[in-house]
Amino acid sequence: MEPRDLIQQNPDISAYLATSEAVDHDHPVVRAVVARLADDHPDAYAYAEAAYRYVRDTVPHSADADDPRVTWRASDVLERRTGICYAKSIAYAALLRARGIPAALCYQRLADDDGSNPVIHGLVAVLLPGERDWARQDVRGNKPGVDARFSLKGERLAWTVRPECNEVDYPVLYTEPHAAVLDALRAAPDRPHLWRTLPTEL
Repeated sequence: MEPRDLIQQNPDISAYLATSEAVDHDHPVVRAVVARLADDHPDAYAYAEAAYRYVRDTVPHSADADDPRVTWRASDVLERRTGICYAKSIAYAALLRARGIPAALCYQRLADDDGSNPVIHGLVAVLLPGERDWARQDVRGNKPGVDARFSLKGERLAWTVRPECNEVDYPVLYTEPHAAVLDALRAAPDRPHLWRTLPTEL
């Protein structure tokens, strides 16, 4: 998706710095991670990439790790070191916002090769100082066949949508996790249950 196609849900950029129940970047656990990363990476660009790698690489995707726990608050994701793409995206957004870097939650719909079994996939968009365009990032976590990277010039996401397979890039940049996503996370007692109730569209 081209940056020009992305649409802010809220025209006020300060909305993408806000703290909330999910994006709880005022929490001591989040603040502690921010402090450690910022000490080594004081520049906004270097910090954004370091925070990206931190969430991508040190918080295992719960499906890859076969971890039954479900997290949805940024502080819980960082403290428990587990989460699916939605949760990891919330954590990355919190780390960015805590440093005054606007961060949005955004989504794709992915599917099997024949277009069946659609599921929503979570991403983060970042707007760094001096940049005109938002840049989408994927902190899901790499594995064989998935090689996502932090990138401001050309997307390096885990997956590129295939319209012929009923896949979609949703253009809206949300200030908060989409209600369908957050409701599924909050209602799930464990990941097996969550896997049966993941949203299939927005």
